[in-house]
Amino acid sequence: MLSDHIIDVENLSISIGKDLEALHPLSDECCIYKVPKILYRLNEVAYTPQVVSIGPFHHGKPELQLMEEHKRRYTKEFLQLSTSHVSVKEYVEFIKKREKRLRNSYAETIQLNPQDFVKMILTDAAFLIMVLLKFSCPELQSSNDRIYSRPWMSRDVRYDILLLENQLPFFILEDLYDVSGIPNKLQKPGLSMIKLVHSFFKIKWGYWVLDDVLEKQNFLETKHLLDFLRICQQPLNLQAGNKIKSDVTWYAPSVTELYRAGVKFELASSKNLLDIEFRDGILKLPVLKMTNRSEILLRNLQAFEQCHCKDKYLNDYIALISTLVETAEDVKIMAENGIIQNRLRHNDSLSTLFNYLAKGNFVSRKSFYFSNIVEALNLYCKNPWHKWKATLKQDYFNNPWAGISVLAAFILLMLTVVQTVCSLLQI
Repeated sequence: MLSDHIIDVENLSISIGKDLEALHPLSDECCIYKVPKILYRLNEVAYTPQVVSIGPFHHGKPELQLMEEHKRRYTKEFLQLSTSHVSVKEYVEFIKKREKRLRNSYAETIQLNPQDFVKMILTDAAFLIMVLLKFSCPELQSSNDRIYSRPWMSRDVRYDILLLENQLPFFILEDLYDVSGIPNKLQKPGLSMIKLVHSFFKIKWGYWVLDDVLEKQNFLETKHLLDFLRICQQPLNLQAGNKIKSDVTWYAPSVTELYRAGVKFELASSKNLLDIEFRDGILKLPVLKMTNRSEILLRNLQAFEQCHCKDKYLNDYIALISTLVETAEDVKIMAENGIIQNRLRHNDSLSTLFNYLAKGNFVSRKSFYFSNIVEALNLYCKNPWHKWKATLKQDYFNNPWAGISVLAAFILLMLTVVQTVCSLLQI
């Protein structure tokens, strides 16, 4: 019986060695991830490309094959638009030299062989470059263009190329674009890749991608297109000392609770979502515009921060907003003050969305970006004087007639007191 359990030490050692050698090497260049399952289960559609695959994670999926021919056509146009001294062979060699860095950019081991991998990178990168170029240079669009002649298609492509699992490293887009010589051929030498990306996203999401963001933010280390959108809403002025004390909750009171405590709400002049300020009983927030597809952007940024970023500013923002707008009434108050522009069907749709986003959120008590604001809001609400003053104003002085009635009642009360005192003195 013992012979049945004899281990072949030599073969087992070789097998273990092969398994260890096959492990995907960990790299500092890793920046493209599969969405964590805890987030993916909350809304699969928000992370899944609908019309086009970019990169290896969704490569070859049958439901995305219709776009492959359009990708090849865009690749052909890219090659034709490139300067004559760059051949297909040179592009292949160019990508081959960067294959290791490209593979290291992905958190998963890419099973494609070198030939298929290089072919995929060239096709997808050329496609993306042409999508961006044709938007900034409409003269490159033909009347039978299968993407820009169909508004719904260009819209779906725009959302697909921001998904976390549907990314190419930004460096390969920049490198291929630079070596192509296309800007000079178009007589637009200043038309850089980062400017193309800025123009492409700004036209539809001007509230998120601001006109002057290229001057204010640092995009030198942009990882990919989704990371570009993350950088657009990074804080310009970091708030110092945002550490949650052990006895302070990171949950803010709801907007309705704050309103009942006398807090006023104002639209901030800044358009950066993170520039929130609370001072002298006034909470100032930048405008938040929500459409039926805003969830896609928020969820993918949320996932990217959790997988990659040390500072999770958007996760912190989601945490704050989800506690502020718990109900439709909270959304209504914010909307009445111009802070929320809600294009969803109902106010409760927005509050439900943020509460749902918060289910997969990650907040560190040690580095919560809005801890000082949350602490100040909670302290303000606990002050009975603020609540008493707000109740008096909201219930009794919310209109002139109510104020007159209260004043008349007060005068009548004082006259009654005086009359009573006088009567007592006469006795």
